[in-house]
Amino acid sequence: MDSRIATRLRQLRYAANLSLEQLETASGVSRSTLSRLEKAQTSATAETLGRLCAVFGLPVSRLLQEVEETPSPHLPHDAQPVWHDPATGMVRRVISPPAEGLTGEIIGCTLPAGTVIAYPAPPRPGLEHHLVLQEGALCVTLGGEDHRLAPGDCLRYRLHGSSRFETPPDQGASYLLFML
Repeated sequence: MDSRIATRLRQLRYAANLSLEQLETASGVSRSTLSRLEKAQTSATAETLGRLCAVFGLPVSRLLQEVEETPSPHLPHDAQPVWHDPATGMVRRVISPPAEGLTGEIIGCTLPAGTVIAYPAPPRPGLEHHLVLQEGALCVTLGGEDHRLAPGDCLRYRLHGSSRFETPPDQGASYLLFML
């Protein structure tokens, strides 16, 4: 997976006609980290992928879908792509991946206790999200406004600025994210 992500990130940078220095300036990710990512010498974190995808104008789920094989209409649980963030321990399962002719996606995420993931910019301004907290506790900060969620709560929003996901130090969270 890391080598496929590395190849795709390099392709996106070349297609955007960006040097490593220009991508560093645009994303806030250091040139050395970018170089190691493109050589598959390190695993990308959720925050890093979020920063890079914002520059390239695509959701992280779309990037991950691009490096996976095209799924069939029926995607059994064991066949759903799973990605682990090495920095935070976040587990991200692509329940319903992006597909040709379909606009919606469903992502399942599990965050350990004490996790903070911040994205400085959306992958695509105005991207519609519906987040349903299944278990635990989660604070989602959108444009400086905190939304504290309990199990069963739904947070609906269009992503226009920075976002931050934080679990309390003693409790993790599991949620579904519907993106349209």
